[in-house]
Amino acid sequence: MAPPFPMEKGLTLPQDCRHFLHSLRMRSKYALFLAFVVVVFVFIEKENKIISRVSDKLKQIPQSLVDANSTDPALVLAENASLLSLSELDSAFTQLQSRLRNLSLQLGVAPAEEAAEETAEWEPEQQQESRPPAEAPPRRHLLLMATTRTGSSFVGEFFNQQGNIFYLFEPLWHIERTVSFEQGGANAAGSALVYRDVLKQLFLCDLYLLEHFIIPAPEDHLTQFVFRRGSSRSLCEDPVCTPLVKKVFEKYPCKNRRCGLLNMTLAAEACRRKEHMAIKAVRIRQLEFLQPLAEDPRLDLRVIQLVRDPRAVLASRMVAFADKYETWKKWLAKGQDQLREEEVQRLKGNCESIRQSAELGLRQPAWLRGRYMLVRYEDVALRPLQKAQEMYRFAGIPLTPQVEDWIQKNTQAAHDGIYSTQKNSSEQFEKWRFSMPFKLAQVVQAACGPAMRLFGYKLVQDAASLSNRSVSLLEERGTFWVT
Repeated sequence: MAPPFPMEKGLTLPQDCRHFLHSLRMRSKYALFLAFVVVVFVFIEKENKIISRVSDKLKQIPQSLVDANSTDPALVLAENASLLSLSELDSAFTQLQSRLRNLSLQLGVAPAEEAAEETAEWEPEQQQESRPPAEAPPRRHLLLMATTRTGSSFVGEFFNQQGNIFYLFEPLWHIERTVSFEQGGANAAGSALVYRDVLKQLFLCDLYLLEHFIIPAPEDHLTQFVFRRGSSRSLCEDPVCTPLVKKVFEKYPCKNRRCGLLNMTLAAEACRRKEHMAIKAVRIRQLEFLQPLAEDPRLDLRVIQLVRDPRAVLASRMVAFADKYETWKKWLAKGQDQLREEEVQRLKGNCESIRQSAELGLRQPAWLRGRYMLVRYEDVALRPLQKAQEMYRFAGIPLTPQVEDWIQKNTQAAHDGIYSTQKNSSEQFEKWRFSMPFKLAQVVQAACGPAMRLFGYKLVQDAASLSNRSVSLLEERGTFWVT
């Protein structure tokens, strides 16, 4: 009869038991180690995507599910329960990663992008070359450069209506109201520099800069005094349109929905999320001051200069800004022979600055090549969809059906208020010529003749030609865009 199992202190276990316990201990440690490695692998695969792909040899000779689960000899533990060296640990870990990845592929649970990479490596070269690159389209920064009463609000809607463009309507209005500049000389150059620097920051979605020019100043980045907020859809859509707060007055509210005070932080975030950026400005006159913006590597600037017949511009301004043109009205009413010289010089100076900028743009200097387009408002009014397509093609932005629908609906409208963007455009663009006194047209032609000839506006010699609809005042011109 075998002796009983020894239980007294100091006695050793039989050899078989010791081997069994040692083996059990080794397996437990190995199981813990393997579990740790799997957890590390899953974390790396999900969060950092740095797991190496299966080796070429494993790709050429796929392993079975049993092989993937088998124990690699490199993972055999020594008697002291540690791997033989750190290099062997690294090698074993790498092989385990490969086998686990092979297992996940066979089970069909690999991440989509990883599976796509695996598939791409097995595709023929011709198929890989035919696949379009997955690069995001470049972010465009578009400036609609105009003067007042040239139809810029109407043309600006071509970009305001496109959902992937963050559009700002006249943000420089705040700077003009806050910073005082006299006309002409160094002060005019100073104002252009300020406008330019503000534009650059706005194109970079630094909307906080405007807070320094908004009166009264915003509190906690909330303001109720952003000029014509309702003319910028990007400032009136989610998430910028916050819930309305009752009994809080907003001077320029959104048009089609009721929103809370404008949060500049939300607006800046929305600007960064949009694919492109567009700004309409009537306070930029000198194109040459925009050179630093065109050369800034952070921007991809495109400038569309919008012009209109100076006779039509003056006629519109005399209605919209009646108080500023009292001198002109008195001159017309009293039949005086001459208009005050300073009024004529101001008109001439405006036309000359527009002409000089256009001539610079059409010369296409190196810094402006492919970045400038000249557009006549009259051409837009006659062929709005065609001109919209040309402007978008110039900007390098696809035109969406949303914009096309807006153009179709808003260029046949009967309403034509002073600030309206709804026009029966083909009928309204020459409406001014049937009510303008001929002597007023003569003054404009004398002051703005060079600009009118550059832009293709015909001068008239008598009142009959001015008011005769059958006499065209437009010379046929192609697209003013040189690549």
